[in-house]
Amino acid sequence: MRHIPATLALCFFATAAFAQDANTPPPAAPPAAAPADASQPALTPQAVAPAPTNPPMTGPRVLISTSMGDITLQLDSVRAPKTVAAILRYVKEKHYDNTAYYRVAKGFVIQMGSFEANGKGRGIVRPSLVPLEANNGLSNLRGTVAMARAEAPDSATAEFFINLADNDALNHKPDDPGNTTGYAVFGQVASGMDVVDAIGNVAVGDNGPMPGQAPVTPIIVKKVTLLK
Repeated sequence: MRHIPATLALCFFATAAFAQDANTPPPAAPPAAAPADASQPALTPQAVAPAPTNPPMTGPRVLISTSMGDITLQLDSVRAPKTVAAILRYVKEKHYDNTAYYRVAKGFVIQMGSFEANGKGRGIVRPSLVPLEANNGLSNLRGTVAMARAEAPDSATAEFFINLADNDALNHKPDDPGNTTGYAVFGQVASGMDVVDAIGNVAVGDNGPMPGQAPVTPIIVKKVTLLK
């Protein structure tokens, strides 16, 4: 998403042939290279910052079986206990079974939750809202799973997304001492990232709750299962 193709410059040098007779002086020798100035610091390669990572996550795993393949999520019930509890409640109530990945934002996220393949919304079994747990030390890095929400902080229900890239703009803001900003990361893809990327590359259209981001061919979430 932020790749800049390298540019290759080709330079051609032409040498002129010249005739030389006995009266023509030989060409002057090239000037000697200037000695290194010991007072100047030696140039050293610039250190490359390590890629950002999240700490290991601890908690249960869930299996998302889709029409394009399986995705296993490692949840973090230590850093996002209320969020994980809500997700597991919906899993046990089979809320996600026979829904769909209804949003594919290219290079950004894929999202599922409460919409069926025909775009019909599925009612929330319990109307309680999930408190925001974005201030938990986890970042929205590629392959992480986070709760979707409305503008209000404590407005999440059953919708969640998988990050297709490092989405720093979705992180909790450093100047927020509480939980009023950002989107709460509560897990990461443990296996099936190839399936996530395949979903992220499907053709999209307007037939769905997110115009311009609805898969043209529905991606069915057959079922979501808690792994033992």
